[in-house]
Amino acid sequence: MSQSFSPKQIGQRLAEFRKRRGLSQDELAKNVKISRSSLAQIELGNRGVDIFELQKLSQTLRFSLDHLMAKDFIVEQDIPVHDDKKVEKLRERISEPTLQVQKFKNILLYILERCAGKPNVGETVLHKLLYFSDFNYYELYEEHLTGAKYLKLPYGPIPQELDAIITQMIDNGQLQRVKTAYHHSSLVRYLPLQKANLTELKASEKETMDRVIEQMSDWSALAITNFAHKDLPWLATKEGEEIHYELAFYRETPFSVRNYGDEMEEK
Repeated sequence: MSQSFSPKQIGQRLAEFRKRRGLSQDELAKNVKISRSSLAQIELGNRGVDIFELQKLSQTLRFSLDHLMAKDFIVEQDIPVHDDKKVEKLRERISEPTLQVQKFKNILLYILERCAGKPNVGETVLHKLLYFSDFNYYELYEEHLTGAKYLKLPYGPIPQELDAIITQMIDNGQLQRVKTAYHHSSLVRYLPLQKANLTELKASEKETMDRVIEQMSDWSALAITNFAHKDLPWLATKEGEEIHYELAFYRETPFSVRNYGDEMEEK
């Protein structure tokens, strides 16, 4: 164990063990009796882990300290989970976000349907409503809503492949693109030509989107852009790069949507 590793490297390895065991940050933090926020900081490499915490982590995640500090580190591939639904959920949690095109279209229709009569909801506002729906859902449930990947661009986070999907929906008669005047400027809007299939949306997904719509759909493009530019996932990402969903766990008020109040560090 003479090999030296940075806190970030150790945190990344601990996070891999946790995900491989199918545990959320909440579940692991409670098992080792530290706060969720402390565990998040350890995994990010912003907080060291003492030997007592490391022993508890090794017992819960079933790894040896020699394995953790090995130069040729790799997490074993066997997963001690036998329930098919749990295995599928675990795979979703540890995988990179994968765009679910049909679901994305359905969610886009739902948001536009809810905002159809609002003259301020042009492309800029729509991009932010999608972004906050996706990242709020991931923070709440550690699962992807649409699986869209967002880039940090000058005017805010924008889901990749959105233009191609919208074009396809217009060609299929699902959407209509219109230009309207709004506050002495031209605004591109999208009108839904068919209803979203609500049977394809879970109650938790619909509830998350409803909260975003209720909070932000009346905001101007400038107001919602300024708000998005203060969100930690945006701030922590370099220009032009992908905004990683895991950054949602490091949000603070007023951006965080998850209640961490019962996860106080035990003294």
